Amino acid sequence: MSYSFDIIGVSPIIQFFQHQQQVERTPHRSKAYLGSYNCTLDSFIDSTEMVCQKPDWDWDNVVREIVNFWLKHEDKIQQWKLELDHIKGDNLIIGRVANVDRLRQEFESLF
Repeated sequence: MSYSFDIIGVSPIIQFFQHQQQVERTPHRSKAYLGSYNCTLDSFIDSTEMVCQKPDWDWDNVVREIVNFWLKHEDKIQQWKLELDHIKGDNLIIGRVANVDRLRQEFESLF
């Protein structure tokens, strides 16, 4: 299985958790969202442990994909760090992990 990771935005904590509850109802989903108070590699890796109902994925490979993202996208990471620092209130930086094979199957089923 292959995975992808990207930082997708900043969200109020309550909004993120409400969205998480809806998304995590489906055990065979193609995506999982990670929330962190800090835009750091360690905090995103730690947030993989917070996914309540983890899909049946290879989570070691997911962590590798997060690390690879961190190594390749320094400019993007710095941009999101600044964005998180400038927004007031209780907010999280949000990342999305996708199982590329399952995501492809979802898109193919639409056709």
